[in-house]
Amino acid sequence: MIIAVDGPTASGKGTIAKALAAHFALPHLDTGLLYRAVGRQVQLAGGNPDDAHVALAACDFPDALLGDQILRSEEVGGYASRVSVHPAVRRALYERQRAFALQEGGAVLDGRDIGTVIAPEAEVKLFVTASTAERARRRWLEMTGRGIAADLAEIEADIAARDERDMSRADAPLMAAPGAQMLDTTTLGRNEAIAAAIAAVQAARA
Repeated sequence: MIIAVDGPTASGKGTIAKALAAHFALPHLDTGLLYRAVGRQVQLAGGNPDDAHVALAACDFPDALLGDQILRSEEVGGYASRVSVHPAVRRALYERQRAFALQEGGAVLDGRDIGTVIAPEAEVKLFVTASTAERARRRWLEMTGRGIAADLAEIEADIAARDERDMSRADAPLMAAPGAQMLDTTTLGRNEAIAAAIAAVQAARA
């Protein structure tokens, strides 16, 4: 069984995907980490993430980079959003994601184009979303909880800009896949969102 979990940043899709993987005993891939690693590689090299050639060269990042916690930072997230608009970068990372999705027994993948591009044949497709204000609040709580100084208004503006880039890019824009079940987590707590996602998967398999 392939479960595709798509949605914008800070919607809760990563938390939900991990919980689904644990519940259904499936391997999980946060595909956004791949783009964050590319963005971080560009940053380390002092390159311009808006330059397609620079971004493509950064796709040859060392696997060890995927374990670096700095990939979760807002700054790297911004780099990831910028490198992800380049079709060449998306093509370079496509096979890696596709192979994970098609492994024997199935998998759970979360990202922005899983149900539309990476695994359109997924048996279950979820599109997880939440209001921009709520997503900014969650990210602000996450950052301040780690002792990182953060401005709520700046985070909300960054999330809105990232959404615009992700939804308007020509190649694999962020959108709900045909047949995807919508899950709005704006008013849901963590456990409620996970329970709703598990119920959605079970309903899709029935």
